[in-house]
Parts: sequence; C-alpha cells; structure tokens
Amino acid sequence: MRLAAIDFETTGSLPGHANEPWQLGAVEVDLASGIVPGTAREWYFHIPPGRPFSPRAPGRWAEMRGALALSPSFMEAWPEIAEMLSGAALVAHNAATERTIIEKRAPLARLGPWIDTLRLVKKYWPLAESYALGDLVQLFNLKAQVDAACPGRTWHDALYDACAGAVLLVHVVRILKFGPAQLLVEFGARPW
Repeated sequence: MRLAAIDFETTGSLPGHANEPWQLGAVEVDLASGIVPGTAREWYFHIPPGRPFSPRAPGRWAEMRGALALSPSFMEAWPEIAEMLSGAALVAHNAATERTIIEKRAPLARLGPWIDTLRLVKKYWPLAESYALGDLVQLFNLKAQVDAACPGRTWHDALYDACAGAVLLVHVVRILKFGPAQLLVEFGARPW
C-alpha cells in the first residue's frame, strides 16, 4: 500500500475572499521505515499580489508574496500533484481540511482512502491535553525526527507539516501494532 502524507497552507478566509491554498507539501510514507527518501515534493500556488491574507493565517506567506504572484495556479500544477497522489492512501492531520481543498479545486478527482492522524490519536489517546500536530509531535518526542526529515523548515510550512504527519503516523501505528490492512479498516476502507 502506497501512502502519501500531505498538508496545505492557505490564505485563510476573509469577507469577500475564499480560503485559497498557497502551498502544498507531500511525502511518501512507508509504515515500516518512515518517510521514503527522495519523495518530498512541494508546490506553491498563484496568489495575486493585492489579494489579502487573513491576519490569523500562519506560515511564511508574507515573505513569499513575490514568489506566489509568479507561481502557477492550482489547476496548472494539478497534473503533477495528481501523479503523486493518485493510487495512494492519503494521510493528513485533520484530513477534512485537505480533502475539502482538493475536492473544491479538482472535483472529479477520486483520491483516497484518507487516513486522519488527528482522528486516530483522538481515538487511542483520549486524554491528550492537545491534539494540535505540533503538540502531538512534542508529546511523542518526535521533533528531532521531523527536523531531520525536513531540515531548515518549521511549523506551518506545508512540507514540514506533511513530514510531521508522516512521522506521527508511523509512530502511532508502531505503538498500536497496526499493519496496513488494519489501518485501512480503521478508516472504513477495504484493505484489498
């Protein structure tokens, strides 16, 4: 089973402006060995220079404005994105967010199944103080692994967050002793 962990960074919603993605990070994951070397990919998407971002939108979007103005649109980048994501089980922390972004921009794409690390941790660690991705990485002492997988990056960078989701999934699956089939069944997908 091929797994791809993904994360989007977005503009955030403002009156008169829909929430738009400006960055997508993706990495392939092997449940036995972790992030598959050489599979990390990221895309930046066109955001017009005058388009406002929500003041609460995290990440380094302010320093990226010039590059975003010159980046391709989501649909221009879609063939490359689809090539990486098609045929893979998609992993995301709060997967509904990533699924919604893809479904709005590529409504005919049939991707998945989806594996939600947020849902998985909430189910098996119901007493955790926080379910934020960064807090869970801290809780499980995984920060050094994430930093090694995505050097020079930090939180609210789509590639870094995708790597964090991948590292978290592998760690949790090892603790739970889930194989690929059991993981898929956990999320209502057929393991064959």
